[in-house]
Amino acid sequence: MFFWLKAFLSGLTIALVSSLARRYPGFGALIASLPLISVFGMIWLWLETKDPARMEAHVGATFWYVLPSLPMFLLIPCAMRQGMPFWLALLAGCGVTILLYLGMVWLAPKLGIRM
Repeated sequence: MFFWLKAFLSGLTIALVSSLARRYPGFGALIASLPLISVFGMIWLWLETKDPARMEAHVGATFWYVLPSLPMFLLIPCAMRQGMPFWLALLAGCGVTILLYLGMVWLAPKLGIRM
């Protein structure tokens, strides 16, 4: 039952953001930029485990994984301004993000960062 509650609330949040963005792109972007999924993830993890060490590891790793995802939000609109179709720009943004994630996974241990 808890799984379905989590799925419903998380899905409702995504639906709300996309609906808002249709009418108010800037406001939709503001809501989308909030770490709502991360906050939901932290709440669900805490309710399920109440484990401070696991939460600390999760939140710390989330910070480091956010960094390589940020360039995607510059690449996609830049590519579209240059005439690239949305789906191709999205694919390129996701591809760059995957490469940056792999780079972070490789680099983090060398810098003493636990993921």
